[in-house]
Amino acid sequence: MDLTILYRGPLASCDYDCPYCPFAKRRDSRDRLTADRAALERFAGWAAAQRGDRLSLLFTPWGEGLVRSWYRRALVELSRSPHIRRVAIQTNLSCRTDWTAAADLDTLALWCTYHPGQTPYGRFLGKCHDLAARGVRHSVGVVGLPGHLEHARRLRAELPEQVYLWVNAAEGHTYTDVEADEWTALDPLFPYSRHPHRSAGLPCRTGESVISVDGEGTVRRCHFVRAELGNLYDGSYRQALRPRSCPLAVCDCHIGYVHLETLPLYDVFAGGVLERIPASDPRRDPVGGGRGGIVAATP
Repeated sequence: MDLTILYRGPLASCDYDCPYCPFAKRRDSRDRLTADRAALERFAGWAAAQRGDRLSLLFTPWGEGLVRSWYRRALVELSRSPHIRRVAIQTNLSCRTDWTAAADLDTLALWCTYHPGQTPYGRFLGKCHDLAARGVRHSVGVVGLPGHLEHARRLRAELPEQVYLWVNAAEGHTYTDVEADEWTALDPLFPYSRHPHRSAGLPCRTGESVISVDGEGTVRRCHFVRAELGNLYDGSYRQALRPRSCPLAVCDCHIGYVHLETLPLYDVFAGGVLERIPASDPRRDPVGGGRGGIVAATP
């Protein structure tokens, strides 16, 4: 069985205080960190043992995982398991990068977000160049707030040419066409993020070949649908896997709508769905038939 798993444990602490994030500068207690480590190690052990399946894993912690040794260790160890096709994590890249030298770089990938005002620009850019020099697969992105535009333009100009720069539409922000065009000039795939996607009743891979798992092993179809499918560790989730339509009115997060079968994003990101790396440079090879070569999202 080929299965994609999005894992999110108890960790909720972050070393940044971004005003658009509810987990900014949150501190986890020692007990919570201990619980998070135990949960992650249990999940990593389970994943390493599933040699009859082919797994793709994305860690999506509420907080910053890579400042914790157990996340770095899990990524390295899982990357070396032959039945794991990809292991990736969302990160603000505040950690060091030399730990990646121990990983299998054909399997490891990072989804990196730059948060202006939270870290010196030069430090973040230097880490991106270091990852590129080491051959670590990674994408880099920003939240599309008006105050971030010049930072994003500078970042696009100074990142290695092959590194994809993505832009997330800011939650609650309405973009004029002029503003949207400015962001699309940096990320031709921005139109997919600009508006929430109508999803009610539409076929989605989640719940069939994609699942979400929490620290207790509870399996759900995705992070945004609370109905439970079973438990990872007793195997009860397996009998619940089947084609499903989305029960929600809209889907407005990339890690959700990327799995909608009505969107072409599995083709756009072929080989890089989890780490958000397109199969080809969208600045040179636009996909789809909408404005600017992109099928626009539905408001």
